Amino acid sequence: MFKDKLIAGIDEVGRGALVGRVVASAVIFSSTKIINGLSDSKKLSEKKRTFLYKKIIQNSLAWSIGYSEAQEIDKINIFNATMLAMKRAVDNLSIIPDYILVDGNHCPNMSIPTRAIVKGDCKVSEISAASIIAKVTRDREMIMLDSLYPQYGFAQHKGYPTKMHIENLKKHGITPYHRLSFKPVYKAIID
Repeated sequence: MFKDKLIAGIDEVGRGALVGRVVASAVIFSSTKIINGLSDSKKLSEKKRTFLYKKIIQNSLAWSIGYSEAQEIDKINIFNATMLAMKRAVDNLSIIPDYILVDGNHCPNMSIPTRAIVKGDCKVSEISAASIIAKVTRDREMIMLDSLYPQYGFAQHKGYPTKMHIENLKKHGITPYHRLSFKPVYKAIID
């Protein structure tokens, strides 16, 4: 079905975070380039992700990033913001793919044939690569945010609702990057 077709894999990172953007990535590989060790980014060490990130950028035909900002997430909800970030990632590709494979069970509305694959980040190399690109990109953003707001520990928990993050939200309040529509953030505002 996909022989001689340009396949773009898409994945996202940051849906469950309380702060920052949701980040999606799209990656297209040449059929002749194989990168060993690709997997779901969450199953890889930071060192391995960084190594693979460089290999993906060097060996892909095209790769891109798409974002939805915290304010967009609050306005249109996390699901719609995630679909928008995925669409933006595809729109930002320098090459138009013939087919799109998306991690999960929902697809963004695209003019290109698209299929969702549950656990696709473990099954399809393009989706695994997109997972890694998105994760490294978002983690780097959280490290930069940590330099602006060191009291929150963003470099450690990457914006997710850990005990540390919740305690620091209660102690220090919110930042302009927090997602106001998420319950722990909303509770921190009203408490």
